[in-house]
Amino acid sequence: MEIIRNTTDFHIKEKTAVAIGKFDGIHRGHKLLLQEMRACREDGYKTAVFTFDPTPSVFFGGNRVKELTTLEEKQDCFQRLGVDYLVEYPFNELTAAVEPEDYVREYLSGKMNAHFIVAGADISFGKKGAGNAALLKRVAAECDCEVRIVEKIQYQGKEISSTRVRQAVLKADMEEAQALLGEPFSVSGEVLHGNALGRTIGFPTINLVVPKQKILPPNGVYFSDVWIDGKIFHGITNIGNKPTVGDGYALGLETFLYDFNRDIYGRAVRVSLLHFVRKEQRFRDFAQLKDAISENVLQGKQYFRIES
Repeated sequence: MEIIRNTTDFHIKEKTAVAIGKFDGIHRGHKLLLQEMRACREDGYKTAVFTFDPTPSVFFGGNRVKELTTLEEKQDCFQRLGVDYLVEYPFNELTAAVEPEDYVREYLSGKMNAHFIVAGADISFGKKGAGNAALLKRVAAECDCEVRIVEKIQYQGKEISSTRVRQAVLKADMEEAQALLGEPFSVSGEVLHGNALGRTIGFPTINLVVPKQKILPPNGVYFSDVWIDGKIFHGITNIGNKPTVGDGYALGLETFLYDFNRDIYGRAVRVSLLHFVRKEQRFRDFAQLKDAISENVLQGKQYFRIES
């Protein structure tokens, strides 16, 4: 996959089928857009995603808005989903002021060389979000470009949206988040050295650097799957500030892995959160903490059906 970012000066030579959107979370609705886009490969088109960096919500929110998927996570996901070109177009005061018609003519038809565009029914783009599906179809037709508008899909009688995924994550309903996303909600990051407390009490963990802009579920313990070098390892993840250890610890994510003893410091991993177990607690002492972790490890063995 070729990534084009931090520039407005580009032109894709091959004819493309382009999916457009914010793609926060890359939920099942987004994946349907990408599926429609990939079908155009049979007609000889390259597949491309056009999105903004930062997203409009982050830009207008003064970078205070946290996202379901970081930039790096989006790149990884699009790579896995078979995208040929990912364009992360710079979003600033100038691009925010572009008229919707110019957005289609200059960005999509011009720079992207789009001959087929896929968008959601609720698409909004251009100055003040004035562009919609009807305008996209009209202007794209003038550029000899076909448009396919994909209706929102539903889960349990309600439309799937990034907002709904966000709500599920923030209430620690990881099962609903997975149903909406089509895969578990995950956190990607680099493994760093911790304070080795887990190792001293018999439960060594891998510690992740969590990007500041990443949405996280409530502090607590979760059953998880961890992707390392393309392989899955079952684990138990704690998100929190280590209240039993002391005050002042930064928010962190640490995971105990079953049947794992490799050194992976400095490596990038993906932690998929599957099920909420309990809230983070301040225990009386390390002995009580160890007992709680031991109980969670046993619960995890039952959850993952790991034989003792």
